[in-house]
Order: sequence, then structure tokens, then C-alpha cells
Amino acid sequence: MSGVMERTLAILERLATDVAGVPLATLADELDMPRSAAHRLLTDLAAHGYVRQSRERGDYMLTTKLVSLGLNYLKQSGVVDLTQPILDRLAEASGELVRLGVVDVDHITWVALSQGATTGLRYDPDHGIDAKLSCTSAGHVWLSTLPEDDAIALLTKQGLAKTTEYGPNAPTSIAAVMKCVRQARKDGVAFATETYARGLNAMSTPIMAPGRGGAVGVLAMSGPSVRLTEEKMRRWAPELVATAADLARASAASPLFHRAYSRPEPAARAA
Repeated sequence: MSGVMERTLAILERLATDVAGVPLATLADELDMPRSAAHRLLTDLAAHGYVRQSRERGDYMLTTKLVSLGLNYLKQSGVVDLTQPILDRLAEASGELVRLGVVDVDHITWVALSQGATTGLRYDPDHGIDAKLSCTSAGHVWLSTLPEDDAIALLTKQGLAKTTEYGPNAPTSIAAVMKCVRQARKDGVAFATETYARGLNAMSTPIMAPGRGGAVGVLAMSGPSVRLTEEKMRRWAPELVATAADLARASAASPLFHRAYSRPEPAARAA
């Protein structure tokens, strides 16, 4: 990948984390690039409609163009039409948030959800983000479907969660994560208690589509720990697994579910 492309993508990814906008100097410093280079790339992005400057401070922020592209892609894939009724059924019955994550080669992206809680405490997560592999039930259960060496490689690539940024029970070492992964492999479901955020519990199970060579997605249920207790998660785990099987059957009709992780080819040896 060219340096220009890497810098452009880095700018877009950084701006996506701050809807209020980011000053040019901050962008350049955080991304370790000359301010003149950052300004040129931002000018090009603005000319193509992906970035704009705020009127108040002149900070740079994303426009909705990228969002529109993503939503249109999801619409064309048919994933929401196919899966939403299935997600709604489980969310309504359980009274908790139910989410669908799709495996995209080496990460999981949340693409659809259904909120079962209509009153009281609710968990309203960011939509369209990638799951943190080391501290989420989704990450643990997906990694449990992979060879251990590959799981460790993916964890190392993404990095471990810090308890100062995530939940107080977030695993702080590869060994601790892999202990959770092995338990998820044994159970077929991963349970997480306050690993992603304080006061939040979750459980996930893989979506194993026949003939795809691995998991094509994950199904997760999450909610406030005072309501989605460990006892409730255990009680609802069989229904979660059954719903994932329904999603696996539905996934055959959407091209979005065609990206199960495949083990990288070993590097060619020098002659």
C-alpha cells in the first residue's frame, strides 16, 4: 500500500472517532505526518466530499458520504432484510439487545441489531464498529473457531484491551484471553462479565454457515449486568444457539456472509 493511501485511510479512521472534529495540528501530530502533507490530503478529501471543516473552529470532520456508502452497501447485500426479523424475535423474547456481527477476513463488524428493552436500563452501542477481540464475547467465540496459532496472531495484531479503557474484567494477557477462548470452544458460547465495559454483560455464539469453511459471523446478546445476569445468560444460551442456526440458514442468500477467515498461505521459502 502506498504511503499516500496509508495516510489517507489513517485520517479517515481517526476522524471517524470524533464527530466534533479534529484540528489539523492534532491530526498531523497523532498520525506522525507533516502538517503540510496532512493539509493536502484533507483538501483532496474535502474536494471529493468526504471531509469538511466546521464553521466554528475550522476543525476537520467526516461528512455523511462514507456512512451513506456503507448503508447502501448493507442495503444491497440484503443482510438487514434477511436477518432483522430473526434478531427482533430473540430481542423481544429476551428483553435484551441482540446484535449481528459479520466476519470480514480478519475482524468482526457489527452490521445489525435489535433492542429488546423498551423501558428502564438499555445498552445502546456504537453501530458499524469492529469488535474488540480480546475483551468481548464476540471476539472470544469467533477466535474459538480458529486454529490457536491464528487466534493468537489476530489478537497480537489488534492488541489487548486496557482495563482503563474497557471493562474491569478485561483479560490483560494473551494467555488470559486464550483461556476464555478455550472455554468458549468447549461451551459453544462465550460469556463475558464486565470485560468490555463496567456494568455490561454479554454472550455470543458463532454463525457457522455450511460449506463456508468456518464462522461467517457471530450473534451476541448484551445488556446491563444487573439485569442480564450470569444466570439469565445461561438460561438463554440455548435460544441464542438456535437463533444463530436460523441466521446461518438465512446467510446463504446474502453475499455479505462469504468472508469466513481462511488461514494465510505460508511464506514461500527462498531458493
